[in-house]
Amino acid sequence: MDSQTRDLIVFALIGIVAGFLASLVVGGDGLIRYLITGVIGAFVGGYLFKVLGINLGIGNQLVTEVITAAVGAIIVVILARLIA
Repeated sequence: MDSQTRDLIVFALIGIVAGFLASLVVGGDGLIRYLITGVIGAFVGGYLFKVLGINLGIGNQLVTEVITAAVGAIIVVILARLIA
């Protein structure tokens, strides 16, 4: 397995975990919904954390990415519900 494939799989798994964590906070279900919400949340959370200068200070990069994506996913779900 090459590194691009591995990175894509890890990104999808982070998205699924982040989407699941977001669903625990704001509700929702379904693996595809977790994946979509988590992936979009990863971009939103990463952008917001960078712009706001937020550094979680966690030594584990994977945990930091999951938390960032989950926060972004929660924001995405709340905004989507406000719009709908």
